[in-house]
Amino acid sequence: MKKSIPLLSLLFSALLAGGAFAAEEKVNINTADAATLDRVLNGIGPSKAEAIVAHRKQHGAFRSADELSEVKGIGLATIEQNRDRITVGGGAPAARPAAAGAAAKPKPAPASN
Repeated sequence: MKKSIPLLSLLFSALLAGGAFAAEEKVNINTADAATLDRVLNGIGPSKAEAIVAHRKQHGAFRSADELSEVKGIGLATIEQNRDRITVGGGAPAARPAAAGAAAKPKPAPASN
């Protein structure tokens, strides 16, 4: 009787390698909440994830992954480590303070003849 160890080894190797071939989870840095950023991105813990969300709220949507370097504590090495996981899609623009009185008074309608 032949041993089936080579076959078992092959199957076991295929199972282990399957995880390596699976697509990495991606995250949109303009729409993800802090918990998702923390879970998906390597080297980003809860405090850096919160900093990303705060930066996004203050400055508006990120236009590229490289703009994450503007967030304190996030360097280019961390961005490179996560580049395949990061997507940049639409996001809310930054909150801009309205000029004093500009929003309170509507413009008058043009006069009709």
